[in-house]
Amino acid sequence: MLRAAAASTAFFPARFAAAPAAAAAELRPPLLRFLGALRGGRGSMMLGRRARFCSNSSASDSEAAAAEAEDAVASEGDADGKASSAIVPTNPRPEDCLTVVALPLPHRPLFPGFYMPIYVKDQKLLQALIENRKRSAPYAGAFLVKDEEGTDSNIVTGSDSEKSIDDLKGKELLKRLHEVGTLAQITSIQGDQVVLLGHRRLRITEMVEEDPLTVKVDHLKEKPYNKEDDVIKATSFEVISTLREVLKTSSLWKDHVQTYTQHMGDFNYPRLADFGAAISGANKLLCQEVLEELDVYKRLKLTLELVKKEIEISKLQQSIAKAIEEKISGDQRRYLLNEQLKAIKKELGLETDDKTALSAKFRERIESKKDKCPPHVLQVIEEELTKLQLLEASSSEFNVTRNYLDWLTVLPWGNYSDENFDVHHAQQILDEDHYGLSDVKERILEFIAVGKLRGTSQGKIICLSGPPGVGKTSIGRSIARALNRKFYRFSVGGLADVAEIKGHRRTYVGAMPGKMVQCLKSVGTANPLVLIDEIDKLGRGHSGDPASALLELLDPEQNVNFLDHYLDVPIDLSKVLFVCTANVIEMIPNPLLDRMEVIAIAGYITDEKMHIARDYLEKNTREACGIKPDQVEVTDAALLSLIENYCREAGVRNLQKQIEKIYRKIALQLVRQGVSNEPAQEAVGVTASEEPTGGDSTTVKDEKLNDPAVEDASLANNITNPASEEANEVDLRKEAVVGDVHPTEASKEVSVSEGNKGKEGAKEEAADKAIEKVVVGSSNLGDFVGKPVFQAERIYEQTPVGVVMGLAWTSMGGSTLYVETTKVEEGEGKGALLLTGQLGDVMKESAQIAQTVGRAILLKKEPDNLFFANSKVHLHVPAGATPKDGPSAGCTMITSMLSLAMGKPVKKDLAMTGEVTLTGRILPIGGVKEKTIAARRSAIKTIIFPSANKRDFDELAPHVKEGLEVHFVDTYSEIYNLAFQSDAETETS
Repeated sequence: MLRAAAASTAFFPARFAAAPAAAAAELRPPLLRFLGALRGGRGSMMLGRRARFCSNSSASDSEAAAAEAEDAVASEGDADGKASSAIVPTNPRPEDCLTVVALPLPHRPLFPGFYMPIYVKDQKLLQALIENRKRSAPYAGAFLVKDEEGTDSNIVTGSDSEKSIDDLKGKELLKRLHEVGTLAQITSIQGDQVVLLGHRRLRITEMVEEDPLTVKVDHLKEKPYNKEDDVIKATSFEVISTLREVLKTSSLWKDHVQTYTQHMGDFNYPRLADFGAAISGANKLLCQEVLEELDVYKRLKLTLELVKKEIEISKLQQSIAKAIEEKISGDQRRYLLNEQLKAIKKELGLETDDKTALSAKFRERIESKKDKCPPHVLQVIEEELTKLQLLEASSSEFNVTRNYLDWLTVLPWGNYSDENFDVHHAQQILDEDHYGLSDVKERILEFIAVGKLRGTSQGKIICLSGPPGVGKTSIGRSIARALNRKFYRFSVGGLADVAEIKGHRRTYVGAMPGKMVQCLKSVGTANPLVLIDEIDKLGRGHSGDPASALLELLDPEQNVNFLDHYLDVPIDLSKVLFVCTANVIEMIPNPLLDRMEVIAIAGYITDEKMHIARDYLEKNTREACGIKPDQVEVTDAALLSLIENYCREAGVRNLQKQIEKIYRKIALQLVRQGVSNEPAQEAVGVTASEEPTGGDSTTVKDEKLNDPAVEDASLANNITNPASEEANEVDLRKEAVVGDVHPTEASKEVSVSEGNKGKEGAKEEAADKAIEKVVVGSSNLGDFVGKPVFQAERIYEQTPVGVVMGLAWTSMGGSTLYVETTKVEEGEGKGALLLTGQLGDVMKESAQIAQTVGRAILLKKEPDNLFFANSKVHLHVPAGATPKDGPSAGCTMITSMLSLAMGKPVKKDLAMTGEVTLTGRILPIGGVKEKTIAARRSAIKTIIFPSANKRDFDELAPHVKEGLEVHFVDTYSEIYNLAFQSDAETETS
């Protein structure tokens, strides 16, 4: 039906008072009348001493005025306020109203002498109030609404309670109202807003009418009390003192005092209690408790609790306000001082404003590049600088323009690094960092040679393809060093956003240029070497196709005017050397692959891995682990066993991991025995072992002196490997030998008791002893790296009937595989073919072709042999868990079937590869180098390749071809003659 205008009672200012009352207030301030009423006098309350409370603004003047006015205060009325009541009498009188319309108050009770505006939503109720006012009976009963059961009045729950009150009628509404309320005068009605003025307390006795709710009431009066009671006086003094402090904090409450006295007359004890409770911000239930209390002393006591709580809230408010004010004033002071400092510096010419400083910085950047910078770029920069001066520094467009100018001016327009055109110097650098990779090195040297003849170089796009770990990424850095170019690398593996390549539009929040612009800013030159890694693993997402975006970047005809979305000005990338890396070039889109010059990097053979491990990996690992060359030796036999049994992959990444594992274990053993190579300690020279260390380790010079503490604590290389401690539980005082200790030092015994001698004696002995060297050989390699990972690929020393060795290419390099054929069932007309070994569709088709061609050849060689017509053949390619596909096993399958059909094994140490047609022609295959390496690893002596692959084989390095008998064939009949001739025939031929 109605709701309060605010969460707490709103007290209207004195504008609602009548003019005569205001005039009277001016003649006699209400605060002074309040104090006078509490002062002793004829028939007055005789409080016994002066009590003043005033505002903080003019405390001394108010007290002087209060002292002067108190002498002139006449005696006040009795407790009912009959003599000095300022309420204008109406007809009928308030005490004659025994039946009133009930108005529910949702938030706070209405106290006598206070105004309260409410909104009446119920039109029927509003109309009844208007009619009462017209009949000169402008009164209603204001009653506080009870909280619903199970709810807390201190918790805000929205407008649900108000909605439920509006819906209640009659008895339901009566049950929700407190019995004690206030008789309220309707002072004004504007629309649905009704302003009430409280007069006196009421108690509901019974309901008269349901809609609108009308009730009978009894008028309540305070219980009789003794004005001279010391407890009441003391309580009232404390209330006055507390109110005095409260009034100091808010000038608005002084207006409440004035308004209250204008309508209620002078203060007495009951009115003092009502006033204190009304102006407090206490809970509505506590205020209702004050309203219902008729005992004056108890009411004063309740009010005192409320105003005391109000004092605490006021203090908390002041502390919060003070803290906020100090913070704001500090920030404002700092801001003003900074502005004054800027103004002073500007006047003295020491500093300019932000926009001027920015413009000067950008102009200074571009000044040194003006001669080399393209005219269209200079024009854009000038336009943006002019635009920057017109923008406000606080606008978002200002920051966008500033960032744009920052990128435009920082790029190296026309700034090229001086290139190295010395071919011999470049060759030396490339050989220092990488062993082998002759194709890549040759191509870079060709690039340098062309640049030397032309006097300048153009950018190229080179793609290095090969298995993981062969040095594709690391060779890029070496090429940059050889060419004296800046190096920048970024990976596009999994990249699915075109904006990473070509940048974002400047209109987007947080827009950034693409990778190429970031590259130019980072390196500071316009001709860097850019390595684009993992180009075969480009993604494709909802933001476009990055592979298509790279077409412009990697096209020599287009990247002269490469357009980044963020910069929106053409950039010349024609001098940039792009080097891309990929594992499988088939995964690169054809249009992109067409723009690149592909250089295939095959895997390393065993000899190459030996050189790389000895000259690069071992040396770097030893230095990284802090081990000196004379403390450890890894034999060639150990490295060979490591390569063949643990690291067969095409690259050397896993080989590096295994070497690091060996040296880490050796380092741990040395430290456990007290060996330390720290240069900070006192060092004396120690004679190193005179025995050779094997491999290239003899060429490494150690310039650091050995620590005497090393030899002192050194049971040095009498170290037991952790993996074999249980098997070698030998007393250290007698013997503690690790693996293959050097022969000249194997007989040395180090006593533990010697290690416990005094420090000086140990140093003397250490000076005479040499550090025993840990030797890692093939016999103890397993103690460092565990059991071998790979077994020999060669299953048969001499292949039996129906088994032939083939050659395959894998992403890890080359490998050998066997094609096994056996007869399952024999009977007239039962010829069939069963395939196993996880073969792909192409390989299954090759098997069908092999059966057809083999049947034709067998018919020609042995017309009476009906093997294929009457035998069910099972063809298997181990290992069964490895997926296999491709056409190059065709000739191997034919040979296997013919071997089974004729009952003849093929020639020993023979491997073959090649695709076969139905007419018996042998077609070329790929991966010649990888397959040749695999054959060498399996100790194969004779290899059969298609004739079309002779050019590929001739390009191989001599050490790869060494010791191999290679035959190039055009038809299968040539393979038949090579595979099934006897050893005697072979020697004769």
